[in-house]
Amino acid sequence: MTKIIFMGTPDFSVPILEAVHNEYNVDLVVSQPDRPVGRKRILTAPPVAAAAKKLGIPVYQPENVSKEGLEIITQLNPDLIITAAYGQLLSEKVLNIPRLGAINVHASLLPKHRGGAPIHRSIIEGDEKTGVSIMYMAKTLDSGDIIAQKEIPILDEDSVGTMHDKLSYLGRDLLLEVLPSILNDTNHRTPQNHEEATFSPNILKSDEYVDFNRKAREVFNQIRGLNPFPGGYTLLDGKRLKLYASKITNEQTTKPAGKIIEITEDGFMVATKDELLLITEVQPAGKKRIQAVDFINNNPSYVGLVLGE
Repeated sequence: MTKIIFMGTPDFSVPILEAVHNEYNVDLVVSQPDRPVGRKRILTAPPVAAAAKKLGIPVYQPENVSKEGLEIITQLNPDLIITAAYGQLLSEKVLNIPRLGAINVHASLLPKHRGGAPIHRSIIEGDEKTGVSIMYMAKTLDSGDIIAQKEIPILDEDSVGTMHDKLSYLGRDLLLEVLPSILNDTNHRTPQNHEEATFSPNILKSDEYVDFNRKAREVFNQIRGLNPFPGGYTLLDGKRLKLYASKITNEQTTKPAGKIIEITEDGFMVATKDELLLITEVQPAGKKRIQAVDFINNNPSYVGLVLGE
């Protein structure tokens, strides 16, 4: 019987784990340790660990699997390791254990967007398409040979939240499609063109600040590229205001960038470097997300103020 170890941590990986276990029976799930979550800092299991326990799969949660888990993985002697958004680089010693190697489900069309935030960065950078890559893992981050890829468009209506779900299910389906050939060791593998590689590091706090002194399309992409997590923000009257949704208006403006111009039935207009941008969903500091029109109607004195000040 084929022995499979699955390594994953966030929600993205859960549908993939469930599908693989349903078809092939996963022998061990490796996930990140439980972490404090929320304002009350409650110790919480990662989504993959929680899902694995519900499925009755043994779970292992080391701080560093390459250092702490070598003996456990060696003893299990897996045929294949499957990773999906696990969050740790695997050492060559770990990668060399499984007979059929270690493969990864990555949420981009490699070699573009290697790294930990491919979904965020693809939207923020204004890509018109993205996809998933099933690839062999290598010592260097996301650099291994490609087994299969599938692409989908990024629509203006998409955010990190919608693309996250689309790519999770796309990755699940593509993995199930190619797993038989991987397990039979008959699959194709195509080396990546490393000269075309781009990198998408994890989102930093500095990436969350929304600067309106840019073109409307760039601001629009940033806002949806951070929605719903972690959320972009600006300052309004010296207080933090999170921005979750906006719309392109194609209305040219010469007003100062960041200035709130007017209230509309859907929110409030803000000047950018070239056009007006309609802000439609916000979250004031210490409060819940609300429709921007409700926020601005409750605070009409904000019209004329400049975001970022």
